[in-house]
Amino acid sequence: MTENQEQAALFEWAELIQGRYPELALLHAVPNGGIRDGRTAAILKRTGVKAGVPDICLPVPRNGFGSLYIELKRRKGGVVSVNQRMWLNALKTAGNKAVICKGWEEARDEIIKYLEGA
Repeated sequence: MTENQEQAALFEWAELIQGRYPELALLHAVPNGGIRDGRTAAILKRTGVKAGVPDICLPVPRNGFGSLYIELKRRKGGVVSVNQRMWLNALKTAGNKAVICKGWEEARDEIIKYLEGA
């Protein structure tokens, strides 16, 4: 599966299980990735898009954390960039939980642990 397919699977799961975890209504993707033409990239940069911001955010406080951020990679071959590591570290320093997950199942498990306080 590609990273996009992994992310789509995670959001499909989140929609299905939202009755059990209503907080998942706040789960959202950050559209930072992808290949764009120069004009579009310039517009996005000017309007606040920043390289390295994690793919997924759950802005729900739990266990002393302000939010959960997930950098989602495909199960095999995904590489975390220097900018992504910098963002994850900065988000942790700011009081958030910020993790790297390989595949949607790992992200699902991380979300459940976060919401259930494990």
